[in-house]
Order: sequence, then C-alpha cells, then structure tokens
Amino acid sequence: MSHEREVKLSESDIIVSKTDPKGRITYANRRFMQIAGYAEPELLGKPHNLIRHKDMPRGVFRFLWHTLQQKEEFFGYVKNATSDGGFYWVFANITPDYKTDSSLAGYFSVRRRPNYAAVKQVNEWYKKMLVIESKETASRAPEASFLWLKEQIKQQGCSYNELLTRLEGLEE
Repeated sequence: MSHEREVKLSESDIIVSKTDPKGRITYANRRFMQIAGYAEPELLGKPHNLIRHKDMPRGVFRFLWHTLQQKEEFFGYVKNATSDGGFYWVFANITPDYKTDSSLAGYFSVRRRPNYAAVKQVNEWYKKMLVIESKETASRAPEASFLWLKEQIKQQGCSYNELLTRLEGLEE
C-alpha cells in the first residue's frame, strides 16, 4: 500500500498548461503550480513528463501521442506526481495547437477533477498495463501495453471516446 499523499481536485479546479511541439512547458496556470507544487521557473522549459507518476503505464502515453499525431484531441485519466512525492488524478483533454500557417505550435492541455469511480476502473487497467510493461524490454513495453489497452476497448464494444463517456457517467 502506498503512503503517498493524494491531492484531490475540487469541482472548480481547472489546470491549464501549454507546451511546445517537443512537450516542453511554455505556460502553466497558477492552479497547476499550486497543485503540482512547483514554482513557475521550475516548470517553464521543462518536459511536461516532469509530473509523470511512476504508476502511469508508458502505453497510455503511446496512445496519447498516437492520438495527437492524428491531429485529434486526447481525453484520458492521468495520475500525476507532485513535487513533494504526492499525487493527483485528473481527467485530461490535450489538443494540438496550430499556428496560422497550419504548422504545429505545441499542445494545449486542460485538466479537471476526475470521476473517482472511473479512476478506480482505469487504475485497475493501468496496473495490468504496468505488469505487461515489466515483462517486456524497455523499447517494447509501451507498444505492448498500448496494444493490450486497445484490445480492452475493443472488448467493450465501443470506441475509446464512448468508453470514456461511460466511465464519466459512473456513480461516485
């Protein structure tokens, strides 16, 4: 059992950040800094995966980048780390951000309080994905767990976004 301190977002919490095309933070709103426990100079120019929690399977991020590279927005549940070793769950929406000439400017992310009944389900999948990743080489691990996740979605008989809608509708 982990003894990490969980920071629970309130209904009114909105976390916003922007990155350049390589995922380096170019903007973080005050609430992001407060919840994650970082000052602005500690975030700006740093890779967004600075807040990646060890319990997050790399396959989820493979799925995220695959979605963004298709020029689609990504929605998902993410467990992030705080600067003091704690964590917080979010429901994230990440969108490619384009310049007027249609070239990629970076990514815009808005995160809010997740449905904790959905987090419970998603966390079980993430645990299984981490086991899959632990049995693979570092280079194969993200793809292996990503493929497993895609199979789980397929078994639900719906699209990924439809599955998220179902999860968001679970009673907390």
